[in-house]
Amino acid sequence: MAAETTALALAALLQAGQIALAGAVMNRDVGARWNAGPRDDQPSFSALTGRLRRAANNHFEGLILFTIAVVVVVLGDAGSPLTAACAWLYLLARIVYVPAYALGWTPWRSVIWGVGFLATMTMILSALMK
Repeated sequence: MAAETTALALAALLQAGQIALAGAVMNRDVGARWNAGPRDDQPSFSALTGRLRRAANNHFEGLILFTIAVVVVVLGDAGSPLTAACAWLYLLARIVYVPAYALGWTPWRSVIWGVGFLATMTMILSALMK
């Protein structure tokens, strides 16, 4: 399996972990009954729950672009040491982004997000230039 594809699979597992973590912290805030219900009325969440939910949602957005980058690289047979390094850098940035967001690391959260975004764009541009 190409390094880029492996990084994508691990990024999907990270996303699942983020959803589970946010859900567990949300259960602590409002209880499993509300979390399993229709959620018609949204109660107040702790700052940590809000941050973990936003971090998970942000990863959905980043994962879309990263998936496109991996598809372009793999289907375009454009894999290289650069695209592999960028894929691993994206994954590392997304892993570090979770505590950065949860703990309110300002401005580092944005810097970490930017690293992942630039790694993704570099993959796409590298594939297009091959």
